[in-house]
Amino acid sequence: MKRKIYDSLMEWKAKDSGRVALLIDGARRVGKSYIAEEFAKNEYKSYILIDFNKVNKDVKRLFDDFLDDLDTFFAYLSAYFNVQLYPRQSLIIFDEVQLYPRARAAIKYLVADGRYDYIETGSLVSIKANVSDIVIPSEERHIKMYPLDFEEFLWASGNETLMPLIRQSFSKLRPLGDVIHRKAMDYFRQYLIVGGMPQAVQEYVNNKNFANVDIIKRDILTLYRADIIKHAKGYERKVESIFDEIPSQLQKHEKRFNLASLGKQARFREYEDAMFWLEDAMIVNICYNSTAPTAGLKMNSDRMTLKCYMADTGLLISHAFDENSIVSEEVYKKLLLGKLEFNEGMIVENIVAQMLVASDHRLYFYRNPSRDDASERMGIDFLIAKQKITSRHNISPLEVKSGKSYTLTSLQKFRQKFAQQLHTPYVLHSADVMEKNGVTCLPLYMTPLL
Repeated sequence: MKRKIYDSLMEWKAKDSGRVALLIDGARRVGKSYIAEEFAKNEYKSYILIDFNKVNKDVKRLFDDFLDDLDTFFAYLSAYFNVQLYPRQSLIIFDEVQLYPRARAAIKYLVADGRYDYIETGSLVSIKANVSDIVIPSEERHIKMYPLDFEEFLWASGNETLMPLIRQSFSKLRPLGDVIHRKAMDYFRQYLIVGGMPQAVQEYVNNKNFANVDIIKRDILTLYRADIIKHAKGYERKVESIFDEIPSQLQKHEKRFNLASLGKQARFREYEDAMFWLEDAMIVNICYNSTAPTAGLKMNSDRMTLKCYMADTGLLISHAFDENSIVSEEVYKKLLLGKLEFNEGMIVENIVAQMLVASDHRLYFYRNPSRDDASERMGIDFLIAKQKITSRHNISPLEVKSGKSYTLTSLQKFRQKFAQQLHTPYVLHSADVMEKNGVTCLPLYMTPLL
């Protein structure tokens, strides 16, 4: 599948590959190993892939015995994998590097040697247990890999013409028109329920079989649970309880994560490490409450008030509808047509969060639950900063609407209270581009363009 991260790998190779290694960090099954090997095949004369999930002890021993004799180190490596290495024309991939932190620490010396390029791939790479005994090399650049975004989903579906048209409509703020808008929303709803995990997308594109797609997604969820049990040492039950609670928390009107649901005496400080473990593993996207819509949303964030979204919305659907061991084909088709009776807002808000993160936005929302003053009581789904910060008017509020009819009470209160701080206010909805009471309303599939 065509992935945008490939362009980032090309940029790294052209500008920095001789000076730093590249670490591709992402959740399990997001496509890291695949893209690294495709890049190696296409862009280098030769490559070696060391998969630390299955490589034997002899290869691991090289990192202990020969880092002070790199001529011998590379000679053994070349002989073991039967691959000729060429200075400045070969790539060495450390796959699942979190399983052997010693190899990651060795990057310092390998990059300094300068003969070859290095890409590391891994999940849970920043989890404490995987870095506790090593010095993290400064000669390492991180890049995050996410599930397929909407445009990548279109590419996988064989459509490379729709997104340029959507961009044109966005830049001119002109409606696409009924026919093209309906087509775009059809694709978007497919993306919404299939999600962006490559295996699930490939199955859907090849066979259009939702039951098989669901089996793949449940396999991934099972893998995540196994990772929690294996790697969240000391607080695995807390991590698992948060993970299990995500769908019911998003089902609520406010969608704010309420720890009381985990236990009457639950306190944030007791669950903080568990929450951030899921974020580090890139299984969830955490959205923080920002108490003021000013430049530097992070400085005003209340880290104890947060929303917890699944990093992939397709996985959220399989996670939420788990009364049976599989979501039936009928349920998926009702979801596709928007005819299933449930709170669809949770899924739509989750996909917006997913698209914002993939577009390099940090997630923030605004909440004032005032009981004393109705004019102060309001909630805004997301806040994003404009690209170039100026002296004022820097923050755009985003409201997400899943239904065809909706009100903008909170947004209008917010605009009135923070007029000097606000840039363009947006509503993301299922209809075409329009202006409504001073608010720019965009179809949901334009979220990545904000």
